[in-house]
Amino acid sequence: MNESRLHHLRTDRLELTAATYHHINAEIESPELLACLLEAQVEPGWPPGEYDLGAQEYFRDRLQEGGESAVGWYTWYAVRHEERGRPPLLIGAGGFLGPPGEQQKVEIGFSIVPSQRRRGYATEMTKALVAYAFADEHTRKIIAHTTPQNVASHQVLVRCGFRYVCAETASGNDLFEIVRS
Repeated sequence: MNESRLHHLRTDRLELTAATYHHINAEIESPELLACLLEAQVEPGWPPGEYDLGAQEYFRDRLQEGGESAVGWYTWYAVRHEERGRPPLLIGAGGFLGPPGEQQKVEIGFSIVPSQRRRGYATEMTKALVAYAFADEHTRKIIAHTTPQNVASHQVLVRCGFRYVCAETASGNDLFEIVRS
């Protein structure tokens, strides 16, 4: 993979940037520092959803351990392109819990800031991340977990080609998967 592929993905409305150790350190210090690195505005209340300080610290530590080869297998920042006089805006984060392991699977997650939900951004970001993961020959399956009450996430996953597998007994969460065809 070339460096450009590792660090940036572009969709119709979004620029996805793979987090580096430097990005996440800046983000933990101040969302405004992250916004400067991404050349985008950030809304009050960042980070969104379950992408909280604990998640940021987890991803930062994994990126520190894994170095350059880990970039792309953890957090990705979604920035809405500049349009009609509106500046670029950091609208969400998504990514994986790590690179594919022996079972050749990765787990995906995503979160969008509340003011930008219900506009298709989560679907657009997730489709790009699914394509990214399957471009790696070591990825055969992508899984996702969500609560039964999170209907919006269920819909995003189905639109991206995932199928419902089961409700997991231990956590009560719903498991979805998509397998390389």
